[in-house]
Amino acid sequence: MSDATTRPSTRRREQTRARLLDAAHEIFGEVGMDGASVEAICERAGFTRGAFYSNFDSKDELFLALVSRMAEAKMDEVAGRVRDLSTSAPLQPAALVRQVLGVSLGEHTEPQLMSEIRTQALRDPRMAQAYLAWHERLQARVAAVIRTVVDTQGVRLRLSVDEAARLLLSLSEESSMFATIEGKSEAQIGAVLADRLEHLVTLLVDVS
Repeated sequence: MSDATTRPSTRRREQTRARLLDAAHEIFGEVGMDGASVEAICERAGFTRGAFYSNFDSKDELFLALVSRMAEAKMDEVAGRVRDLSTSAPLQPAALVRQVLGVSLGEHTEPQLMSEIRTQALRDPRMAQAYLAWHERLQARVAAVIRTVVDTQGVRLRLSVDEAARLLLSLSEESSMFATIEGKSEAQIGAVLADRLEHLVTLLVDVS
């Protein structure tokens, strides 16, 4: 098969996956993960069950892919802000958090979806393996962002980069979950995260 034939096929597959993910996101927001049936997702996306199962092995895999897409989009945004730091003067830890993360970190993180996926991972060893692999990739991206900040800003950490990434990610997840339980809006969740991460970064940075 020629490259010219493969490219349109690849694009169609990517578009199908994207539409299924968009539909899943909408359905989840309406009825939750358990209520979001494959049939409802396919109907909303305008595809057959065959199209669904040619892209995802299960509903759990689709929702994990949805979380991955949201997390990657957020990390791409953060990475872009970090690149902008390379031409700026070194910043204090609190200012670094505000400039790199902004107050939008909590937007579109879907704590309810994350909570349900973790619950599924506790029940299903296959889902657990997939979730742990995804979480490891996300942590690696956070670590890469931290390394860039360390290199461009001359920051010294009290912990290793990997340990700092693990702490920042854990705090983000826990804060987002509790802020959601408290009924806060996305903007309020972002503000809570920025404030708590600012305090944590201040503790992590060695200013001696």
